[in-house]
Amino acid sequence: MTRRRRGHFGGRVRPPSALRREAPVHPAWLVIGGVASVQVGAALAKHLFGALGPGGTVTLRLGTAAGVLALVARPRVRGLTGRQVRLVLAFGATLAAMNLSFYASIARIPLGIAVTVEFVGPLAVAVLGTRRRLDLLWAALAAVGVVLLTGGVGALRAADGLDVVGVALAALAGIGWSGYILLSQRVGAALPGVQGLALAVALAALLVLPVGLVQGGAALLRPDLLLTGVGVGILSSALPWVLETTALRTLSASTFGVLMSLEPAVAALVGLALLQEQLTTAQWTAIGLTCAASAGAALSAGGRRSPPGHGRLTRAGRTVAIV
Repeated sequence: MTRRRRGHFGGRVRPPSALRREAPVHPAWLVIGGVASVQVGAALAKHLFGALGPGGTVTLRLGTAAGVLALVARPRVRGLTGRQVRLVLAFGATLAAMNLSFYASIARIPLGIAVTVEFVGPLAVAVLGTRRRLDLLWAALAAVGVVLLTGGVGALRAADGLDVVGVALAALAGIGWSGYILLSQRVGAALPGVQGLALAVALAALLVLPVGLVQGGAALLRPDLLLTGVGVGILSSALPWVLETTALRTLSASTFGVLMSLEPAVAALVGLALLQEQLTTAQWTAIGLTCAASAGAALSAGGRRSPPGHGRLTRAGRTVAIV
């Protein structure tokens, strides 16, 4: 399920073909459905924080993802080389830290803001990896967006519903996402299929388990909470993976990237509809600028050749990694 179908900020996807005519739903709607599913899963996860805390919710989230990947990939530990083991360990630790920091951030700040701040991570990977002057524009747009979003470091106040810790945790998740992209390329090259991701997610689930037990305790075994946690995993991993895998059979990389660039805006809309999280005009403007920067980077990457796996990977791995 790893985001190794090549997408968003770089890489190539199989060009459109006659398969498009056979699809009952246009592939663009499948991608949008996947994006919406991820953010609805995040909103549902936020409702669990009162009983399980972010740690307990992440534990159920990653546990579900690990189970799905185990069924799909049937990973094997025996026979791994020392280098493969080191890569899986680094990948798993990155996934654990990224998930914990993101869930802890949305416990403090609105979902749309957290996703937008986090989104700057993979955008930075794409922009820093190019020498094109046009890509500096996308970096500038993203920077202006972050300043508008937060009101500047000096304006971050808990009284405004936006605290420093929450924004810092979202930024940490973005750094983790960048590390995820780079490690995913190496793990994917070192291990066949999604074997590496399956092992890394299982390891991440084990690493967050102690935090989950401390925050969630016996509540992790409550049938209603357990079922909701599994629902979070399905909405955030399994369903988007199916939708986007289907879409990527016929959708170009640049189109896929532009559609995925809507994620911060979708997160803000879901936060408004399901969590009643109100944003200011400046914050909505900031989200729009970040989406524009992401879309521009995707179109720019689509116009040049990129090495396999370059840039942001497709939703399948991203949704396993983070909501």
